[in-house]
Amino acid sequence: MHQEISQAVAYNSFDYFEKTLITDNGFREYDVRWILGKEINPNGFLVLGKAFGTFLQETVGEKKVIVGHDFRAYSQDLCRSFVVGLLSTGMHVVDIGLALTPMLYFAQHHLDTRAGAMVTASHNENGWTGIKLADGLSSTLGPAGISQFKEIVKGGRFCAGQGTYELCSDLFGAYADDLIGYGALVQPLKVVVAAGNGTAGRFAPAIIRRLGCEVIEVDCNPDWNFPQYNPNPEDVAFLENISSITKDVQADLGIGFDGDGDRIGVVDNLGREIYSDRLGLLVARWICSEHPGRSVVVDVKSTGLFFDDPILRQTGTEVIMWKTGHSYIKQKVAEIRGIAGFEKSGHWFFNSPYGRGYDDGLLSAVHLLHLLARSGTPLSEMVNALPLTWQSPTLGVYCADEEKYEVASEAARRYQQDLEAGATIAGARIKDIINVNGVRFILEDDGWGLIRASSNKPSLVIVGESRRSEDQLYDIMDHIQTRLKDSGKIGEYDQKMPKRSRA
Repeated sequence: MHQEISQAVAYNSFDYFEKTLITDNGFREYDVRWILGKEINPNGFLVLGKAFGTFLQETVGEKKVIVGHDFRAYSQDLCRSFVVGLLSTGMHVVDIGLALTPMLYFAQHHLDTRAGAMVTASHNENGWTGIKLADGLSSTLGPAGISQFKEIVKGGRFCAGQGTYELCSDLFGAYADDLIGYGALVQPLKVVVAAGNGTAGRFAPAIIRRLGCEVIEVDCNPDWNFPQYNPNPEDVAFLENISSITKDVQADLGIGFDGDGDRIGVVDNLGREIYSDRLGLLVARWICSEHPGRSVVVDVKSTGLFFDDPILRQTGTEVIMWKTGHSYIKQKVAEIRGIAGFEKSGHWFFNSPYGRGYDDGLLSAVHLLHLLARSGTPLSEMVNALPLTWQSPTLGVYCADEEKYEVASEAARRYQQDLEAGATIAGARIKDIINVNGVRFILEDDGWGLIRASSNKPSLVIVGESRRSEDQLYDIMDHIQTRLKDSGKIGEYDQKMPKRSRA
């Protein structure tokens, strides 16, 4: 093969096997992701392995790395190409094989190894691939690290050596024991567990059964074609399927796991989708009551209820809003020594004594089940006790990688102008603008809307919330969508707003 990197290589050609394809757009904010065949090929993964081995030795000072892969038709083969590249730099590779991303993070602690690489496209649709790169315990590369990694890839100067390989085939037992170590449930629960035919189906049901739950499996059988729906807890189709089954079997709740097992989506005993930020608030109330004075981090997509919650105020809990993204939230939780971090997408990050700071969908499920069992109250009633707000699902709209940040910045500029002009949106004036990640405008009645560039796909993300009415929520979302349409640079949405509950 030729190690010189090409930005375009014809698929189904001799060049595809003889040249190296790695497009620049795959180096994203906190991991790397490409469309296989169109943007990267197996030779590209070999070069990525060479570059990461070089990065680890020269920047991290580490010669041992743990590697795993998710359940996609091509992930194991790409992982092997990546491993070959690592070995050529003199790294010692510990291969955990098919795994969840949090299993790799756990393995770093369990085996005391700072370096890790998970070959996964997370929740992205079939055809996508990528790697989550760890440079420390409970630490994955952010923008600076990704930029440095990209420079090594493009520079073509790699360490050379004779590496060694070790297969770790018994990790799941230790991982499961660690999760069960938080204790058995005080009362049994009936739980629907959905995996979207992805990786979590191999691991999640067994652990939740060990907690003492009755488990009803949904799409936990492996099928890398994902025939029902993409295993993404933010996709309405995924949660609607869990909802109907949860109601049919009269379960206490339904839990869906994303493609690499670091996120959850939940429906309550009535089959209602409960967004993960609202659930996070319930969990935050519990753990912060047990450990007052600690901080929690929430992402810019999360409900505004965190900021005036009476229980969090009573416990002296500081709430910090931060950028969406697993690397960002992990880093911020560690930096402030917070007790937890929560994202609307379903990434939850538990710090000591509830976790080690990384996002783990199964650990999140364990803690949620403990909370529910201890309360003795149906999840629907716990959620109903929260103040009423109307929230949108997370909508993604196509916008080219090379244009999405510019479009988001222009939207931020225009909303700042609206603030200064005293303009109204959905019947209320803007009282504040938050630019920590894209633009979140906050209305005088505490409704809000958000536009941000996706960190892992060519798209923009929009979210909204109203404390006044469902109608206001739809007005907020209509305003955002109209403004984005005016840019002339967007395409189709990945999903639509659900039908209004009333005509």
